[in-house]
Amino acid sequence: MEEKTLDENRQGELLMVEENALPLAPKNGKKLLLESYGCQMNFSDSEIVASILTQQGYTTTRDAEEADLVLMNTCAIRDNAEQRVRGRLQFFSGLKKKRPHLQVGILGCMAERLREKLLEEEKLVDLVVGPDAYRDLPNLLDNLESGQKGVNVLLSREETYAEITPVRLNTNGVTAFISIMRGCDNMCSFCVVPFTRGRERSRDAESIVNEARDLFQQGYREVTLLGQNVDSYKWNINNKGEISDPSKPTVNFAQLMEKVALIHPDLRVRFSTSHPKDMTDEVLQVMAKYENICNYIHLPVQSGNTDVLKKMNRGYTREWYLERIAAIRQYMPDCAISTDVIAGFCGETEEQHQDTLSLMKEVGYDMAYMFKYSERPKTLAERKFEDDISEEIKGRRLKEIIDQQMTHSAACTQKHIGKIQRVLVEGTSKKSTEHLYGRNSQNVVVVFPKGNIAPGDYVDVQMQACTSITLNGSVVQHYPRVI
Repeated sequence: MEEKTLDENRQGELLMVEENALPLAPKNGKKLLLESYGCQMNFSDSEIVASILTQQGYTTTRDAEEADLVLMNTCAIRDNAEQRVRGRLQFFSGLKKKRPHLQVGILGCMAERLREKLLEEEKLVDLVVGPDAYRDLPNLLDNLESGQKGVNVLLSREETYAEITPVRLNTNGVTAFISIMRGCDNMCSFCVVPFTRGRERSRDAESIVNEARDLFQQGYREVTLLGQNVDSYKWNINNKGEISDPSKPTVNFAQLMEKVALIHPDLRVRFSTSHPKDMTDEVLQVMAKYENICNYIHLPVQSGNTDVLKKMNRGYTREWYLERIAAIRQYMPDCAISTDVIAGFCGETEEQHQDTLSLMKEVGYDMAYMFKYSERPKTLAERKFEDDISEEIKGRRLKEIIDQQMTHSAACTQKHIGKIQRVLVEGTSKKSTEHLYGRNSQNVVVVFPKGNIAPGDYVDVQMQACTSITLNGSVVQHYPRVI
């Protein structure tokens, strides 16, 4: 659950490799359709897959009717995410009747969990590849040609894809994801990620900095450092706390973030996701030190009750979490904070639910991802606890959480009115071609008149009006992008 899920309108977004971004490779005449579901890490992984397959001569398409290979990068965090993928697989199964040569594969988190069911029982896919086996895709595709099964779901303790240059998919040319680590060692009782993505391992810090620098030189102006738990990033330190290579420096997350921030003041830095038990004051101090590190932290709480947190195996109490919130406010009074909240976890009482509402009120989150508890196979919660809260009660509690958060979000957005804030321009507004949009440091979407401004520019905007989640304003200063 630490994987921060993308907005619903991005679920199932088609990912297209822009032709001018493709590495030079001999074309094999085959076309690839990539679809990605779920978290930012999945979208980042799809960029790695695109890089591997374009080197094999594939070109990409948005049209399923002309695809030779369909790969779906899947999410197993919640049941409804899996059901969306299943529905899409049924569509491709029907398409294969018209185009028998079409090959369909699933990647990512559903691959390991449902490989036998989807491949052998339901025969919905030809190819099943886990998150650590993307390098094996060319071999697996060759196996299919010779009539063998295309399956590799082995997890790795070393794989980070550090030296693979991702092909930026569906890019706006302004913002990009950089994966800094893979896997997770936090065995939260509700979460399937450790079983689908394996143990935690950090990527070489130098490779991360080089990737960020290359992106800046290409004209990108914002990078988001991604990991299931970025605060536990540690390069050149093994799981026992020992230095792996004495000839190289050790790097923790605060130091890594500083290295990326120092590339250029015009390169914005964001990150996702933090874990309350691991967030240090050193991270907060670095954030406060550099203006180009955005004042936004996603800090999942999941529940406001200590006993429920213990059952969730979160590793902190309500009091610890609130102390971390206080530390954030101390170093960065204007920092925006978002969270994840689960309604109706196993055995949750009405009083414990009220504790969550009271914590939300005390913190006053700018935004939240809110879910009903969804029992996932293989997790500790499935083995140890009964999913005993009815769907009706889960639904009612979730509605109360959402209603309260909507009030908080509106109040937080309103606080920006009258201020002049720096905004990175990302593109054209969905509602008007005469307006552009971008985000301020606190991750709030800002809409303003287009003028002669272009994506990748910075603008200072005076905030004049707002909805509950969006600001509207006028530009008072324009800083064109220089490449």
